[in-house]
Amino acid sequence: MKLLVVNPNSTASMTAKIGAMARAVASVGTEIVATNPAAGPESIEGYFDEAFSVPGMLNEIRRHPGMCGYIVACFDDTGLDAARCIADAPVIGIGEAAFHMAALLAHRFGVVTTLPRSIPAIENNLLRYGLASRCAKVRAADVPVLELEHAQDQALKRISAEITRLLDEDGAEAIVLGCAGMADIATTLSCRFGVPVLDGVACAVKLAEGTAAMGLKTSRVRAYASPIAKPYQSCELSAHR
Repeated sequence: MKLLVVNPNSTASMTAKIGAMARAVASVGTEIVATNPAAGPESIEGYFDEAFSVPGMLNEIRRHPGMCGYIVACFDDTGLDAARCIADAPVIGIGEAAFHMAALLAHRFGVVTTLPRSIPAIENNLLRYGLASRCAKVRAADVPVLELEHAQDQALKRISAEITRLLDEDGAEAIVLGCAGMADIATTLSCRFGVPVLDGVACAVKLAEGTAAMGLKTSRVRAYASPIAKPYQSCELSAHR
């Protein structure tokens, strides 16, 4: 099967890291295609960046029809609902995938993300997914997304400090890493702390493989019905296929 992993930001080096993580956990016979928009924010840190990243992300999905599944590789699940309206196969967000997987492994999980401004979006998603009561707390390591690319030792130290607080102070029993740029440190942190540490990219790949293997498709009733064809003035994105 063939899965498309879309990094909604425009940083190609992060896309390469995300793609490598996806391939590392993919089953034999699963082909991973990793991509990102050429234009848009270089990192997604808050609601404003999210808004500007969605058209490019949707266009990447449109450019790659015929996949067995699509993965939105931003932990805020940027544009996830819109993507489900246009994709011809199930779309999995790495945030939602990680939350559900963590809830299978622990009574309560904690989330460590990048910047404090990202906490409200994650908390809102947990409420929307019905999993807020299973989350002990969402903490921020105060690490800009691009520092995960260029200053990883310092970033790892800050992330580890917040994991310690989640486990010791907040009662978390598993940890969800709240950024696709953290994909490559999950195993290291799981060994260090002795609890499940989940990377959303890996979780999404396995869920996408599962839905594809079961022959499941996104429901087209009501919420995820295909867009109504209409012109979108002065906009690169159109509802027309």
